[in-house]
Amino acid sequence: MTTSTTGALAPPAVPAPWTMPDKGKVGMLLLIVAESSFFAIFVIAYLFYVGKSLNGPFPADVLELPILGSICLLSSSVTIMLAIRALRAGNRSRFNLWWLATILLGLEFLIGTGMEWYGLIVRHGLWIDTNLFGTTFYSLVGFHAFHVTVGLLMLTLVLIFGLTGSLAPEHAERTEILSWYWHFVDTVWVVVFTVVYVVGR
Repeated sequence: MTTSTTGALAPPAVPAPWTMPDKGKVGMLLLIVAESSFFAIFVIAYLFYVGKSLNGPFPADVLELPILGSICLLSSSVTIMLAIRALRAGNRSRFNLWWLATILLGLEFLIGTGMEWYGLIVRHGLWIDTNLFGTTFYSLVGFHAFHVTVGLLMLTLVLIFGLTGSLAPEHAERTEILSWYWHFVDTVWVVVFTVVYVVGR
């Protein structure tokens, strides 16, 4: 006589309940997408008008590669990641140190941009209304510098919270969302640097 055994049927898999995506992450991603479209317009305008100025000064005559400032800005993406890692580990003093380093590197970039503009205006007479190059250069580079300035203000506010002991490891996710903006600013600079100081010269 044969016997058949039937195993217990496994209960049907229950799909995980759908949850709303994090509002902070969604908001930052939407901001980055919107700002990317604005930067794209400025980049396209610069490439369209490059070489079409009827009078000087021209890019090849006055532009120098901002190597130091670029290194500082790109390095700040590393320091901000180290800061967030330190906050997750509960090391507030190390977080403050790396976060301050990020601010100082960004500030050095802005100072370099200001010195570059001073030289272009004083030594070469290049104003925003001098020619097409001046208009598109100051618009594109200035738009990026504005975003760096906004980022530095937000980073400084977070540093104040850190120095007063208001930040804890549970705030690491919020600081990481802010770091997305800073990484975006750094990434855009790679594009601006390539377009203005490499292709546009």
